Amino acid sequence: MNKSLCVIPARGGSKRIPQKNIRDFCGKPMIAWSIEAAINSQLFDEVIVSSDSTEIINIAKQYGASTPFVRPADLANDHAGTTAVVKHAVNELDPDNLLYSRICCLYATAPFVTTSGLQQAAKNIDNPKCKTSFSASSFAFPIQRAIKMKGEGVSPFQPELMGQRSQDLEPAYHDAGQFYWWTREALNENAAMFSQSSYPVILPRILTQDIDDQEDWEMAQFLFSYLNQKS
Repeated sequence: MNKSLCVIPARGGSKRIPQKNIRDFCGKPMIAWSIEAAINSQLFDEVIVSSDSTEIINIAKQYGASTPFVRPADLANDHAGTTAVVKHAVNELDPDNLLYSRICCLYATAPFVTTSGLQQAAKNIDNPKCKTSFSASSFAFPIQRAIKMKGEGVSPFQPELMGQRSQDLEPAYHDAGQFYWWTREALNENAAMFSQSSYPVILPRILTQDIDDQEDWEMAQFLFSYLNQKS
């Protein structure tokens, strides 16, 4: 059991941005960027798309992904979690735990993902102390100086730290939402993604862009086009 599997979840029911997974993004369906990054990384024995949509499945095939099953309806609603979708895919392909030792979930809406980021995560997973790996990035502003609304005014979350210099505050990071890796054992055991046995891949902030609404979409296209011209 030494193979690697990439699972790209892509359901058809996006509401805030209709057909987000296959909408044209800088010349290709959004999902195509993730499929091509996974294939070009040369890390995976198989790259599959898990979807309930015939249209998404057909487009995924055009860009080189496998689509060995149609995702069941109970895993294609607004409440289905990523881990459950990935475990379903793995169990469909390898029910006896004989094939895959490394599992990667790569989001269909991650056009900024790089082969080098995926490769670093794979190296992390090969470390015996590492059970999970994921993409992360630093916050642009010190979270210790966050404020909250209180009545008609504001109140700091950590008033004791408001007077400290930025460079003296501990850096904080957040999940960048591009990919998640597990060892097969960790996936079977539902190991926590964020723990002492999880090794992050720290990405520059310019490569981390949430795409949840139309404004995000337009900003992401602008940034993506700029990066492509620069490179």
